[in-house]
Parts: sequence; structure tokens; C-alpha cells
Amino acid sequence: MITDDAASFFFDESTTWSSLTEVRLNDAYGKSAGNTDVVLVAYDKTGKVIDFGALEIQAVYISGNVREPFEQFMKEPETHENMNWTTQPNYPRPDYLSSSRKRLAPQLLFKGGILNIRKKKTAVAINKSFFDTLPSFKQVEKSKATIAWIVYDLELSDEDGLERYHLKKIDEVYTEFEPALVAITTATPGKRLLLLAGIAERITFRMEDGLKTLQEYAEDRHAIFFIDPPYTAGGKKADKRLYRHFKLDHEQLFNLCE
Repeated sequence: MITDDAASFFFDESTTWSSLTEVRLNDAYGKSAGNTDVVLVAYDKTGKVIDFGALEIQAVYISGNVREPFEQFMKEPETHENMNWTTQPNYPRPDYLSSSRKRLAPQLLFKGGILNIRKKKTAVAINKSFFDTLPSFKQVEKSKATIAWIVYDLELSDEDGLERYHLKKIDEVYTEFEPALVAITTATPGKRLLLLAGIAERITFRMEDGLKTLQEYAEDRHAIFFIDPPYTAGGKKADKRLYRHFKLDHEQLFNLCE
């Protein structure tokens, strides 16, 4: 199903094609840029390859595990027979943010970049929930696209009294390579005041003797000090000209920093 959908993007309807899995893609220096999940190869009547396209079946990182929910279930199996596992501690959840930044973006950058230079198309098979977390793409006509985002979801249906999930194509979104890559790899900055507010909540200002504060946290292994004292040691004359509070016991400071 997925390869058929990708083939309809890569080739004309009358094209004869086949698929290869886990195909290594090299750069100009012979170094691997990674494996392509599926390569669809078009060939003529003599078996000569005339075109190809790359299909990436986009995986999603999962955070959490099933061990803790299972242990919770096993404490009282009869009582927990119908418990909602998704509300249990550390239940597995899809990590879409890490999946886009650590997986999807590098794949597009390296493998997609090589394919784009070679003027070959890429199809990305992606779950609807994951696709919905991505930034909005500038869409183009199918004939002008270099990437097809083929969006799928699971649909629950009843078959002879049995409920089964079936993979269903939800949408196809056509984009060009570079605008899509920029959209995925460029963060949208939040409002400056909200950013500062978030930082301010984690900062405490103390208007007091800095040496006293150093002494207070001297034994704290997790404390880090950034020290920028008045440069008046060694007979330097900046003192009153640059600093309002210029008197400093440098010897005590050096002892505290040892």
C-alpha cells in the first residue's frame, strides 16, 4: 500500500517498477549518508533502470516503558483488569519533538539533500499525529513537488464481530525540498516577554556581599560561579573611575576560589 502510494508520486501510471529495501546512500566521497528505507526503481522492457525515488517510512521515538504499568497491573490483577493503562506511571508515549529534530530533520538534511541534488524525489510516509506536530508547509502542485508527505492513520473497523485496525491514507501533501527543510529546522521564537518571564522565574537576585555568597555555596558540588570582580588588584587604577563598589579583598576571593 505505502509503496504503491509512493510510486504514484514518483512515476507515471504505466511505469514498471520494483522496490529495494535498506539501500545505502553514499556521498561524493564514498561515505555513507545513511540507508534509505525503500528505493523504488523504474525500468524499461529490457530491464534497464530509467528512474528511481526514495521512500522514508518515518518512525517515532517512544518515551517511557510498559514495565511500570505492568507492575501496577500485577499488584491486583482482578481489580486492575479494566484499568486505563495510559494513566499509569511512565506509560509509553510518542515523542514527536525528538523524532522531528533528531530523526526527521537529519534524514532530510543528509539523505534528502543528496537526492535533491540528483533531482530525485522523496516520499515520506508519516503518521497523522506526528505530521500534525510539524510546522505548516508551503504546498505546491504534485508536478512541481520534490517531496510527498503521505499521511496515514489507523482506522478501527468491525469485521464479522471482530474489531481490527487498518492502515488508511489520510492525505498527501506536496512540497519542494528546501522550503520544507527550512520549515522543519527553523524554530519559531516565542514572545520576548514570555521568554524573559520563564527565565526570571529561575533567577534570584541577591544584593549583598558577593564573598559572603561564595562562602555560603563553597561546599556545594552543583554550584557554579561566574566571577567578574573589579580589576583593582596589582595596583590597577580603574577603581573609582569605573566602579561604584570598587573595594575588594582579593586575597580572600582567591582563597575562596581555591
